[in-house]
Amino acid sequence: MSHPRLELMDWKRRVLAQYARVRDGGGSARTCAEFRGARDAMFRLHPQSPLGAEARAAFDGVPWFAHRPDLRVEAELEPEPGGPELVIPTSTGEPTRFTRIGRVRPALGGQEVSLAVYWLEGYGGGLFLPFRDALAGGETYGGGRYLLDTVKGADLGMSDDGARLVLDFNYAYNPSCAYDPRWSCPLAPPENRIEVAVEAGERMRAWY
Repeated sequence: MSHPRLELMDWKRRVLAQYARVRDGGGSARTCAEFRGARDAMFRLHPQSPLGAEARAAFDGVPWFAHRPDLRVEAELEPEPGGPELVIPTSTGEPTRFTRIGRVRPALGGQEVSLAVYWLEGYGGGLFLPFRDALAGGETYGGGRYLLDTVKGADLGMSDDGARLVLDFNYAYNPSCAYDPRWSCPLAPPENRIEVAVEAGERMRAWY
């Protein structure tokens, strides 16, 4: 067996490559399907899968909502100079420090929502955008889902002019703690809890 740190490096390389293909794919349903298939394969076979051994043995694929091209939007990041540094609670209670750098206001299902965008103060930094929608605790994970987490490779890109973030909710995914309680994950803070049902991205299933 290889060293677990090298296995983790391999996991990260694969995720980075998957999101590079997503950015190149321009929001197509085919690109989304290929991403989901590759993610399922990693969950099933990779030694760094977030699934525990028992769940992995019974795994038959992550459940997703159908692809929704209307839930891929571009949104300008409204900067918040000197934004506050926050401690966002995690699933295990350990603090994680972020700085709120601005907000995006995408229209989802005809309704504008406001979502804070954070910068991770650690691991070399990165954009982080979690959210919790109206389906949380039922059809979606109760702790919220992630849309952007660039330090982990989840980077959907920007508009051609670099002025707007691409927010494709078809790629919203559950944090690792949704699959197994051994993981510690930041949860969506109150300011990113929205009253819109986001019927896109990853769903719940019994083994979460």
